[in-house]
Amino acid sequence: MKNYDLIVVGAGIVGLAHAYTAARNGRSVLVIERDAACLGASIRNFGFVTVTGQRSGDHWRRAMRSREVWAQIAPQAGIEVVHQGLWLTARRPAAAAVVQAFMRTEMGEGCELLTPAQAARRHPALRTEGLQSVLYSPHELRVESRTAIPLLACWLQQALGVDFAFSEAVLEVATPRVVTSRATYHGERVAVCNNADPGGLFAGEWKNDGVRLCQLQMLRVRPQAGFALQGSVMGDLSMVRYEGYSELPEAAALRAELQRDEAESLAHGIHLIAVQSADGSLVVGDSHHYGAAPQPFASDEVDQLMLRHMNEALHVQDARVVERWVGIYPSSPEVPCMVKAPDDATRVVAVTGGSGASTAFGLAEEVWKAW
Repeated sequence: MKNYDLIVVGAGIVGLAHAYTAARNGRSVLVIERDAACLGASIRNFGFVTVTGQRSGDHWRRAMRSREVWAQIAPQAGIEVVHQGLWLTARRPAAAAVVQAFMRTEMGEGCELLTPAQAARRHPALRTEGLQSVLYSPHELRVESRTAIPLLACWLQQALGVDFAFSEAVLEVATPRVVTSRATYHGERVAVCNNADPGGLFAGEWKNDGVRLCQLQMLRVRPQAGFALQGSVMGDLSMVRYEGYSELPEAAALRAELQRDEAESLAHGIHLIAVQSADGSLVVGDSHHYGAAPQPFASDEVDQLMLRHMNEALHVQDARVVERWVGIYPSSPEVPCMVKAPDDATRVVAVTGGSGASTAFGLAEEVWKAW
């Protein structure tokens, strides 16, 4: 039996980031995934590597580092960066005040604050009528998650020698022994990256951290021919959701206005993100509903609210929905990620704020350095 330096449980982006970090440091790695391919939260998202708006401090720095890693490995792995940058539109004066405050923080470095006229000239797809200002960030990247994750796994295997065992459920982790439904493996270290499965491995590690499941709804929309985004798009509702904005004192006034104007959207945890795929279609979302066991059913009411926000933000015409789906990820009201150490050789890692694609590489480097 082969002895690995690291066994990773889970082939989502957090698991693959740990595999990459260890392999890049010359270690032998095995990734074990219960499904035949990655089918979870890592492929059911925007592929939006978000830096601007992440919680200030360590998490923002993780995002900045993760963005650097994505930019380095994407061309090597054959992953297309579909577009770059973020356009955050401020419609209300209170939203403009949040943007101005954000620009005064270290996280605003490299960003630009544009007038509506300036934004319209640079990004004709935006509806700029009635806007107060637009924040442009150059930091963000957009990849197509459903193809990027398999391509990343393939590249790790072919270029860095990472082994994969798909369709194997891990039944027990007693480092250095890992027992699956098919075999027993030996690893000097084990990183469990199974999305904080509430009924799975090391479930007891999360019981005191307020971890709950979050379900989101998303859409793929086909706009008119020739429609082009110059980057990802967000709006006022995003500023009371993303902590890099919402923790600023100026966000309180905006939240009060949105409670008055957009109570229904807030009740469903909706804020607009719109990104574009290589085929011209848009991925639009999203909503957030929390609980121990979210129902696997999508609501048309939620879809229609998201589409309204899209139409208010973009010059789309006769757009039609071509796909709908739901995703589920672990969420904590306290921290955006968690690293547990059941013993010296085992780490249990989860991103608990829906920002796995944006921060996993930076987080994996931190885990590896501290191990």
